[in-house]
Amino acid sequence: MHGNDVALTGVSMRFGDFTAVHPTDLVIRAGEFFSILGPSGCGKTTILRMISGFLDPSSGDIAIGGRSMNGIGPNRRPTALIFQNLALFPLMPVWENVAFGLEARGVKPAERRRRAEELLALVALDGQGHKKPTELSGGQRQRVAVARALAVEPAVLLLDEPLSALDLKLRQHMRAELKDIQRRTGVTFIYITHDQGEALTMSDRIAVMNAGRVEQVGTGDEIYDAPASPFVATFVGEQNAFQGRVAAVAGGIAAVDTALGRLQGRAGDGVAAGDAALLFVRPERVALTGAGDAGGANRIDAEVERRDLEGSFVNLFLRAGQHRIAVHLTNAGAGRDTVAGRHRVGFAPADALVMKAGEVARE
Repeated sequence: MHGNDVALTGVSMRFGDFTAVHPTDLVIRAGEFFSILGPSGCGKTTILRMISGFLDPSSGDIAIGGRSMNGIGPNRRPTALIFQNLALFPLMPVWENVAFGLEARGVKPAERRRRAEELLALVALDGQGHKKPTELSGGQRQRVAVARALAVEPAVLLLDEPLSALDLKLRQHMRAELKDIQRRTGVTFIYITHDQGEALTMSDRIAVMNAGRVEQVGTGDEIYDAPASPFVATFVGEQNAFQGRVAAVAGGIAAVDTALGRLQGRAGDGVAAGDAALLFVRPERVALTGAGDAGGANRIDAEVERRDLEGSFVNLFLRAGQHRIAVHLTNAGAGRDTVAGRHRVGFAPADALVMKAGEVARE
C-alpha cells in the first residue's frame, strides 16, 4: 500500500436476499487509470457507490491511502464522482459550475474564479468560462464535469459510464481526452464501463466483473491475450469458439475433438484429457490459407457467407457445418473477388486457447 491506493478487503453488498457484490479483494494503485468492466447488472456501479460512500458495504472494509472509510460520508472522502447525466447547473456560467465545490469549502470569490479558469485550461476549455452549459457541445460539457470534479482536488475521481450518451466519434475523442487529463493530473481514475473498447483503450489495468464477482484483473493486453475464464474470453473482444472434448495434453498444447475435427490450442489452467472444453481463437489470428495448403494443424474448409468492409479492415464470415467462423483481415488491397466461395482457413495452435467449458458472455 502506498500513496492514495484504494483497497477493498472482503467487500460485499447485499440487498435483502440478493447479493450484488460477492466478497471482493481489490487494490487500485494511486495514480492509475483503472476500469471496472462488465455487463449491466454485474455490480460495477455498486462498487463505485461503496467507494464514494453513497452505499455502506454489507461486509468488509474500504481504505483510501491506508485510512478506513467506514463511517465517513461521501462529502468527507477524498473522492469525487461524475455521473452519466453530468448534473451541471444550466443557469450558472461554466466557471461557476467548476468552482461550485470550492464555495462550500470557504474559498474566496477571486481565488475561486482563478482556480476555475486554471482547470478550464487544463481540460482545453480556456476562454469558455463565461458561457452557459447549454451553449457547449456534449464533449465540452463532459470536460466541464471533469474540471468541476477536479476542483475539490480529490485523490480519486470516480466516473460512472460518463461517455455513454455521446455519439461514437465524440466518445472516441473523449477517451483520449480523459486519458490525457488523468496523465497530466496524476489523479487516480476509477472508470465504470460496459464498453470493452473503452476499457482497453484507456486503462492501465482492468477488472472484469460478472454476476457480482471480479473474474480477472490485469492490463488490457493480459485480459485480451490470456483471459482467465470463458466469460472474460468472450466478453472482451471477439472470439471464434469451438466446443469439444480434450483428447490429449502435451507440451502445453491441448488437442480437442470438435464437430470440425481435431483442433489444437494452448492448454489453459487445469485442462486435462477427457474435459469438456472450449477452444477460442481471435478472428484476427485466423488466416485464409489457400486451397493447396494441406499441412499443419487447425485447417478447416468453409464457405464465405458475408464480407463486411470496415475501411481499414475487412471482416469475413464463413460457415463450416453448424459453425460460423469470423476472420478479420487488414484491407491491404486484396481483390474483392478473391474472397467469395470456398476457402481453407487456419490458425496456429499457439494463437488459440483451450479452457474447461464454462459460462460465456451473453452480451
